[in-house]
Amino acid sequence: PRRAGGAGPGAAPADKEKKKKESILDLSKYIDKTIRVKFQGGREASGVLKGFDPLLNLVLDGTIEYMRDPDDQYKLTEDTRQLGLVVCRGTSVVLICPQDGMEAIPNPFIQQQDG
Repeated sequence: PRRAGGAGPGAAPADKEKKKKESILDLSKYIDKTIRVKFQGGREASGVLKGFDPLLNLVLDGTIEYMRDPDDQYKLTEDTRQLGLVVCRGTSVVLICPQDGMEAIPNPFIQQQDG
């Protein structure tokens, strides 16, 4: 006798698809390219992406950290620090962007004050 709603042999592939963690970002196009990464707490670094996983743990080579202003932790200074090969913990990554083509733009959400 068959039970209704039971998981038969044909149900196994669907279970595997559910369990497979699919990353929102496809970082494979940035492999061997320089990226800029912002972390929780305000740190910023750039380096050549060598590897990543679905949890956003990153391996960067030739990494440079951009030093912060001692008075304002969220303001960067011109100072940098060479870190070399690093592993970045995915839980602390806030933002990832390509290094080339990154430019500051005026904030479009601030209402311009007229006189």
